[in-house]
Amino acid sequence: MQEFFKSLSFAEIILFSLLLFAFFWQIFYYLYFFGRIFFFREKAIPDSSHPPVSVIICARNEEENLRENLNFVAEQQYPEYEVIVVNDCSEDETGEILKDYAARYKHFRFTTIKKDEKFSHGKKLAVMVGIKAAKYDTLLFTDADCKPQSPLWLKKMAGMLNEEQEICLGYSGFHRKRGFLNIFLRYDAFFIAMHYLSFAMAGKTYMGVGRNLAYRKHLFFDNKGFARHLDLDSGDDDLFINEVATRTNSVVSLSHEAQTRSAAPAQFSRWMRQKKRHRSTFPRYKASHKFWLSVEPVTRLLFYSAFITLLFFTPYYYVPVGIFVLRLILLLMVNYKWSRRLNEKDLFLFSPVSDFLSIFTGLILVYRSIFGTKQTAWK
Repeated sequence: MQEFFKSLSFAEIILFSLLLFAFFWQIFYYLYFFGRIFFFREKAIPDSSHPPVSVIICARNEEENLRENLNFVAEQQYPEYEVIVVNDCSEDETGEILKDYAARYKHFRFTTIKKDEKFSHGKKLAVMVGIKAAKYDTLLFTDADCKPQSPLWLKKMAGMLNEEQEICLGYSGFHRKRGFLNIFLRYDAFFIAMHYLSFAMAGKTYMGVGRNLAYRKHLFFDNKGFARHLDLDSGDDDLFINEVATRTNSVVSLSHEAQTRSAAPAQFSRWMRQKKRHRSTFPRYKASHKFWLSVEPVTRLLFYSAFITLLFFTPYYYVPVGIFVLRLILLLMVNYKWSRRLNEKDLFLFSPVSDFLSIFTGLILVYRSIFGTKQTAWK
């Protein structure tokens, strides 16, 4: 070993040092955060845990999605709940569809925000209208394009809440379709879920997704709702949770029955616009969250850069290859476990490919966030 280090050039020493530095950070991250899935046990839901629930959906020009998905929300196996849809300035047949549902289901209600030429608004206004209209303290949020994967969705999400745990984070993935783009976007959603769910397991809850999120109504009003970030179009889910979550008031639901799914964007450019909008909230996260969320992608970029460079510039190529294989084994083990828990089994073998390719999409996203033009969108 001593002879090995003596034979290295200064440049090789630097590259090996960078590779090992990135490798150990990656191993720590996978074990401390993602590795919690190996020891996670879903909290048992008592049979008596059926708090009345208000399901809130915000819709803008969602006639097709409402026709396809709303039945699955309105026909949950749950003793007492209401469904509230906020029709936010729709110009299609959304209003007529909602009238039909209101006539069919006694527990279904809707409210309408009319378009004002002098005033434009984002999704947060619609969310606030829905929350104020809710009769019950337990709120469950999803989107018009999301389909609950089970008639027990309400029970598996709302039933997790109690006096101490007032936030429940659920998983919302994309529907499976053919094509490389679909599997890449599905893996991205899956990988993001690995982050926010494992962070919550570690007592570092930093976000939720509005496609499948439950929390107490009083938590919203006690913390002045979206007042701290009304200037941003995004943040109705992640920034709010980032502000109000503590080490003890959050819980996750990984049950297959607690999931929702929606259609993935059909174009890569549309997905990138969504990613850019979502990333606009990152600077507002707590400092500790920003640090830990930056560790993984930065050290992954450093790891691959040092690894590839060493393959071409050192005769001891077998050393970086061995380090690469060790990380790959851990990555596959962790992704295998998560893919089973989140019912995304086909994503397991794709994980090494996406692990590498997502570096480039991340760099593009950072570039566009810094130098691109600001885009306003409802969701």
